[in-house]
Amino acid sequence: MHFTNSEGETVALGRTLGRRLRAGDVVLLEGQLGAGKTAFVRGLADGAGCDAEDVSSPTFTIVQEYHGRVTFQHVDLYRLTPHEVDDLGLEELMADAVVAVEWPDRWRHAPSSAIRISLTTVGETKRKVEILEPAASHSTR
Repeated sequence: MHFTNSEGETVALGRTLGRRLRAGDVVLLEGQLGAGKTAFVRGLADGAGCDAEDVSSPTFTIVQEYHGRVTFQHVDLYRLTPHEVDDLGLEELMADAVVAVEWPDRWRHAPSSAIRISLTTVGETKRKVEILEPAASHSTR
């Protein structure tokens, strides 16, 4: 468990994890609106060699793609029902990219090998960040 005291620290924590990610890794981000999910994703993207300044919430576009040392797919399922998510073909994105998914509770078939990030607001700028990696996660090699 980690605590961050600013958006910059949340980005930095994401960057640390992002440096280890490679194509095929899936990161599921859970948290209320405003909890810092997109800030954490900016860090993931930066760690993956993408321009973090380009990263914004894909709420209306659903999927945004960025290119760095790996292809990085940022997915936001907030506006979708689980049935609509089933039709997106998210599994196809996973083969050639790092996939970061906000609001993953709508993805009924999320891979069990995914890294789960939980962000909780504990103050105006303070966040509790829990990173749960499966025991067999290949991103920790």
